[in-house]
Amino acid sequence: MGGRAGAQRLWCTAPGLWLPGRVRRILTLAGLVPAPATPFAGPRNGGLVGVWGQSPLAARAEALAAARGAGIVRVEDAFLRSVLPGRARRRGDGPLGLLIDRTGGVHFDPTAPSHVEALLASHPLDDSALLDRAREGIARLAEARLSKYNGHDPTRPGPPAGYVLVVDQTRGDAAIRASGAGYGSFREMLFRAQDDHPGKRIVIRSHPETTAGFRPGHFGPEDASGHITLLTEPVAPHTLLDGAIAVYTVSSQLGFEAVLAGHRPQVFGRPFYAGWGLTDDHGGPLPRRHRKLTRAQLFAAAMLLAPTWYDPCRDRLCSFETALDQLEAEVRAFRDDRSGHIATGMRLWKRGALQGFFGRERPVLFADPAPRAVQKAANTGRRLMVWAARDGDLPRGAPALRIEDGLIRSRGLGADLVPPLSLVIDDLGIYYDPTRESRLERLIAAPLRPGQRLRAERLVARLVATGVTKYNLGGALPDVPPGHRILVPGQVEDDASIRLGAGDIRTNLGLLERVRADNPDAVILWKPHPDVEAGLRPGAVPADRLSGLADVTLSGVDAAAALAVADEVWTLTSTLGFEALLRGVPVTCLGAPFYAGWGLTRSLGPVPARRQARPDLAGLVHAALIAYPRYRDPVSGRPCPAEVVVDRIADGRVLPRSAALRLLAKAQGALAGQAWIWRR
Repeated sequence: MGGRAGAQRLWCTAPGLWLPGRVRRILTLAGLVPAPATPFAGPRNGGLVGVWGQSPLAARAEALAAARGAGIVRVEDAFLRSVLPGRARRRGDGPLGLLIDRTGGVHFDPTAPSHVEALLASHPLDDSALLDRAREGIARLAEARLSKYNGHDPTRPGPPAGYVLVVDQTRGDAAIRASGAGYGSFREMLFRAQDDHPGKRIVIRSHPETTAGFRPGHFGPEDASGHITLLTEPVAPHTLLDGAIAVYTVSSQLGFEAVLAGHRPQVFGRPFYAGWGLTDDHGGPLPRRHRKLTRAQLFAAAMLLAPTWYDPCRDRLCSFETALDQLEAEVRAFRDDRSGHIATGMRLWKRGALQGFFGRERPVLFADPAPRAVQKAANTGRRLMVWAARDGDLPRGAPALRIEDGLIRSRGLGADLVPPLSLVIDDLGIYYDPTRESRLERLIAAPLRPGQRLRAERLVARLVATGVTKYNLGGALPDVPPGHRILVPGQVEDDASIRLGAGDIRTNLGLLERVRADNPDAVILWKPHPDVEAGLRPGAVPADRLSGLADVTLSGVDAAAALAVADEVWTLTSTLGFEALLRGVPVTCLGAPFYAGWGLTRSLGPVPARRQARPDLAGLVHAALIAYPRYRDPVSGRPCPAEVVVDRIADGRVLPRSAALRLLAKAQGALAGQAWIWRR
């Protein structure tokens, strides 16, 4: 993608603005094309100079603008940035959003107007849809424990509740200078916290860049004595705020997050969130701030309206919600994988895909047999992963994460060695096994917020409109006779979902016989499983037995096309039943697939009694397609949300697959009668 039509040149003295990278790309997409300012090339009257906040190079850029009569565009990170701080960024990372202030101001400097301040002071901020988005955004950040930087551990407990939280910042930070604050402000803040709360525990939270060794802070070990503690562990900001009885800050963004968490922080600088009736302010006058705002209004201006957000997978500007979807995916992968994994029971051809999914932080180590993997995980502190179908290889009681393909998988079959675009990770069971609780069941039973419901509904609409299903095989639909049409999807008969989740009927022939017996006048559409048709897996129904049971055989027909002509679906445990629900097609289950027993299907199989919740379709979809799986963008290689994978499958391009896998898949097809060779 190029820049917008009518883009302006943005002359920059700071290389970070014009060198190739995320910042330059966002500016270009926003209509500002960065270029290096030199003695021979620069702005003329009416031109623009780009300045990064109030960095050490800012004065040079400001002087250039003054000398050339040019305007200033000031750039800063948005309030939701990345997994790790900028100085600790990993390859390919960068900010998910920028504050691009064309007034020449900057949000943390109260001495001059800024775009953020103008929005807070004069925008109506009264649109109900905008405020609903703000409330949902606040809830999502709290639920996922997300902050500007996200290298913290959300499972790490904070200090015992009941403390006063004092927030440190890095020395020399421009936001501190612009607030008119300094070293003395931090000492005053600490003394004030002790005076206001005599005898209470004081927890000083070090800045992440200080604990990482990048920049010094204002407090150190010498300040920790008696009832004062210096916290350097990566405790999540939300966890700290949950346990605090009061919050003290100079100008940290953690003060903004404290406001969103329901605190009224004591503020000793003049940050953008001060002066709106949500803080107790000790930092000096704020002459342009006379308005009283709610938390939702503050969030709406600072997070929804002011920033320019970026989608790194689709390489385009986007909404706050889309940027948050991406950050959630990246942070989840970082948190899941930061301690590393030992994988066992993984077929050789899948190991490259697993490394792509789980090896971004630390490479996945593969170990067989299972007892050796268990010991290696214990010795290295890495988490143990096992392919779900090989769970029985583990010693009894060994803690492990079970891995399986997700429900929006690929364009092509696993049996054809097409790598998955989604995988599920389950620490309790696995979704296709009803004999024990799975993580998916807990997610299905959880209530939805309005924003989660809206996202699930939009995802369903996109899936239906594009025809995306689990495998996306294509294939034309033959003529089908009129009448009440029942689609019967065949399954692989040695599949674990049949072994663990079927009832009395466990074969495709038995399924067809039951459907015909219960529906003698229906038009039965038999859809063999593609792996079975290819001769790679068991489950074929002899042609002479189909007579009288099936009216039409849908060989090689895509699931979406078959569902488009079906009036209902009968199945044992096939995921095609789930895809039918997405399209409003009634489903009868003779087994106990993950979507049965919640009141959304006619369930005739052995459904677990624990499935007592009654979610609607949006609740089922949010759990199964958004909250449960992890997705990987096949184009950028990044962790991504479900919506990106749906777009990749729907756009019709051939998705990457190595030459070695293509060759191996051809050999596998040629030796279909010897499938036992590669099924181990």
